[in-house]
Amino acid sequence: QVQLVESGGGLVQAGGSLRLSCAASGRADSTSAMGWFRQTPGKDRESVARISWSGSTTFYAESVKGRFTISRDNAKNTVYLQMNSLKPEDTAVYYCAASPRGLYYDPDYWGQGTQVTVSS
Repeated sequence: QVQLVESGGGLVQAGGSLRLSCAASGRADSTSAMGWFRQTPGKDRESVARISWSGSTTFYAESVKGRFTISRDNAKNTVYLQMNSLKPEDTAVYYCAASPRGLYYDPDYWGQGTQVTVSS
């Protein structure tokens, strides 16, 4: 059974920071590429950041480059998203996802999501 459990969301003022965590268990283990996605009402879910199983390769959406950092600790089966200089447009539900097939494949597993709200 695959489980992805996100934590760390909340309410923050513009310019502030949050760190999201995603604890993985089951088949979504340290050999999976991982990613963070976000979704707002009425919009499609978008990729925010992705990281290879080794952590050596990362990708970011243009809108978050230079502000967000994805990282992972394979010993803890945990992926992080450090979000700095947050903007109101970063408000969304953030989802952790696992791609056991590899970094360039769509995720096969999803977490339940965590709300991030940035006030202006």
